[in-house]
Amino acid sequence: MQIAATIVIGLVAFIHIYILWFEMFAWTTRGPKIFGGFPKDLFEPTKSMAANQGLYNGFLAAGLIWTFFIENAEWQDNIAYFFLACVAIAGIYGAMTADKKIIFVQTVPALIGLALVFFK
Repeated sequence: MQIAATIVIGLVAFIHIYILWFEMFAWTTRGPKIFGGFPKDLFEPTKSMAANQGLYNGFLAAGLIWTFFIENAEWQDNIAYFFLACVAIAGIYGAMTADKKIIFVQTVPALIGLALVFFK
Protein backbone atom coordinates (compact mmCIF):
# COMPACT_ATOMS: atom_id res chain seq x y z
CA MET A 1 0.00 0.00 0.00
CA GLN A 2 2.89 2.37 0.71
CA ILE A 3 4.10 2.23 -2.89
CA ALA A 4 0.58 2.70 -4.26
CA ALA A 5 0.01 5.70 -1.95
CA THR A 6 3.30 7.25 -3.07
CA ILE A 7 2.45 6.74 -6.74
CA VAL A 8 -1.01 8.29 -6.38
CA ILE A 9 0.34 11.25 -4.37
CA GLY A 10 2.93 11.76 -7.12
CA LEU A 11 0.21 11.55 -9.79
CA VAL A 12 -1.97 14.11 -8.00
CA ALA A 13 1.06 16.40 -7.60
CA PHE A 14 1.86 16.02 -11.31
CA ILE A 15 -1.74 16.87 -12.25
CA HIS A 16 -1.47 20.06 -10.21
CA ILE A 17 1.86 20.98 -11.75
CA TYR A 18 0.17 20.60 -15.14
CA ILE A 19 -2.74 22.77 -13.96
CA LEU A 20 -0.23 25.37 -12.74
CA TRP A 21 1.42 25.42 -16.16
CA PHE A 22 -1.89 25.52 -18.00
CA GLU A 23 -3.45 28.29 -15.91
CA MET A 24 -0.32 30.41 -15.56
CA PHE A 25 1.27 30.05 -18.98
CA ALA A 26 -1.19 28.55 -21.47
CA TRP A 27 -4.56 29.99 -20.44
CA THR A 28 -5.12 31.94 -23.65
CA THR A 29 -3.74 29.27 -25.99
CA ARG A 30 -4.95 25.96 -24.52
CA GLY A 31 -7.84 27.32 -22.48
CA PRO A 32 -10.31 27.67 -25.34
CA LYS A 33 -9.68 24.02 -26.30
CA ILE A 34 -10.08 22.69 -22.76
CA PHE A 35 -12.99 24.90 -21.67
CA GLY A 36 -15.05 24.94 -24.86
CA GLY A 37 -18.14 26.29 -23.10
CA PHE A 38 -16.31 29.40 -21.86
CA PRO A 39 -16.65 32.34 -24.28
CA LYS A 40 -13.39 32.69 -26.26
CA ASP A 41 -13.33 36.46 -25.87
CA LEU A 42 -13.04 36.11 -22.06
CA PHE A 43 -9.76 34.18 -21.95
CA GLU A 44 -7.54 37.24 -22.40
CA PRO A 45 -9.37 39.38 -19.79
CA THR A 46 -9.28 36.50 -17.26
CA LYS A 47 -5.61 35.68 -17.81
CA SER A 48 -4.38 37.13 -14.49
CA MET A 49 -7.21 35.46 -12.57
CA ALA A 50 -6.33 32.09 -14.12
CA ALA A 51 -2.65 32.64 -13.28
CA ASN A 52 -3.62 33.25 -9.66
CA GLN A 53 -5.56 29.97 -9.63
CA GLY A 54 -2.56 28.25 -11.19
CA LEU A 55 -0.34 29.51 -8.41
CA TYR A 56 -2.66 27.99 -5.81
CA ASN A 57 -2.55 24.67 -7.67
CA GLY A 58 1.24 24.91 -7.53
CA PHE A 59 1.04 25.26 -3.74
CA LEU A 60 -1.05 22.08 -3.60
CA ALA A 61 1.55 20.26 -5.71
CA ALA A 62 4.36 21.58 -3.50
CA GLY A 63 2.61 20.32 -0.38
CA LEU A 64 2.15 16.88 -1.87
CA ILE A 65 5.77 16.74 -3.04
CA TRP A 66 6.83 17.81 0.45
CA THR A 67 5.42 14.54 1.80
CA PHE A 68 8.17 12.66 -0.04
CA PHE A 69 10.80 14.36 2.14
CA ILE A 70 9.21 13.93 5.57
CA GLU A 71 10.89 11.14 7.48
CA ASN A 72 8.44 10.85 10.37
CA ALA A 73 5.67 8.52 9.13
CA GLU A 74 2.93 10.10 11.24
CA TRP A 75 3.74 13.62 10.03
CA GLN A 76 4.10 12.39 6.47
CA ASP A 77 0.60 10.92 6.63
CA ASN A 78 -0.87 14.03 8.28
CA ILE A 79 0.58 16.35 5.62
CA ALA A 80 -0.63 14.00 2.88
CA TYR A 81 -4.12 13.94 4.42
CA PHE A 82 -4.23 17.73 4.55
CA PHE A 83 -3.11 18.39 0.98
CA LEU A 84 -5.12 15.53 -0.53
CA ALA A 85 -8.21 16.77 1.32
CA CYS A 86 -7.56 20.29 -0.02
CA VAL A 87 -7.35 18.89 -3.56
CA ALA A 88 -10.55 16.86 -3.09
CA ILE A 89 -12.47 19.87 -1.75
CA ALA A 90 -11.14 22.14 -4.51
CA GLY A 91 -12.17 19.51 -7.06
CA ILE A 92 -15.69 19.31 -5.67
CA TYR A 93 -16.02 23.08 -5.76
CA GLY A 94 -14.57 23.24 -9.27
CA ALA A 95 -17.00 20.58 -10.47
CA MET A 96 -19.92 22.51 -9.00
CA THR A 97 -18.87 25.89 -10.39
CA ALA A 98 -16.73 25.36 -13.51
CA ASP A 99 -16.79 21.94 -15.18
CA LYS A 100 -18.19 18.60 -14.03
CA LYS A 101 -15.12 16.76 -15.40
CA ILE A 102 -13.02 18.31 -12.61
CA ILE A 103 -14.49 15.76 -10.20
CA PHE A 104 -12.72 12.99 -12.12
CA VAL A 105 -9.48 14.88 -12.70
CA GLN A 106 -8.98 16.20 -9.17
CA THR A 107 -11.39 14.77 -6.61
CA VAL A 108 -11.34 11.08 -7.50
CA PRO A 109 -7.51 10.75 -7.54
CA ALA A 110 -7.28 12.70 -4.28
CA LEU A 111 -9.86 10.46 -2.60
CA ILE A 112 -8.02 7.36 -3.82
CA GLY A 113 -4.82 8.84 -2.37
CA LEU A 114 -6.53 9.53 0.96
CA ALA A 115 -7.76 5.94 1.14
CA LEU A 116 -4.35 4.53 0.26
CA VAL A 117 -2.61 6.66 2.89
CA PHE A 118 -5.23 5.66 5.47
CA PHE A 119 -4.96 1.91 4.76
CA LYS A 120 -1.20 1.63 4.28
